[in-house]
Amino acid sequence: MTEKLLLTGKTHNVGGRNGSARSSDGKLDIKLAQPHPAAEQLFGAAWSACYIGAIELAASQRNVKLPAGAEVDAEIDLNVDEGSYFLRARLNVSVPGVDPEVARELLEAAHGICPYSKATHGNIDVATNLL
Repeated sequence: MTEKLLLTGKTHNVGGRNGSARSSDGKLDIKLAQPHPAAEQLFGAAWSACYIGAIELAASQRNVKLPAGAEVDAEIDLNVDEGSYFLRARLNVSVPGVDPEVARELLEAAHGICPYSKATHGNIDVATNLL
């Protein structure tokens, strides 16, 4: 297999969770002031966008006509237990116009395609709910 770099996302952070972050292309420029959980929201936004793309690819690979309108509501929890921080996630997915059995197959396949799902697999608890 020949690896091919598709994209490198570059960001710069000053001040950690109470600071700010900016992308090298200037498209992202955000204050991360607490108690606003921006890091978890940014992670959820990126993961859900990737996951929708993975659902679309899974549908294409299976010759499933995927109507427009797939949606993902990502909920990313930041938890602490005895001083140890960890994440927990819920992906609430709507795939209108697709048989629920087929939709579940697409959601499962999407976890094997989406790099965010691959990165979190076995590392955090993830619940995927078909709405």
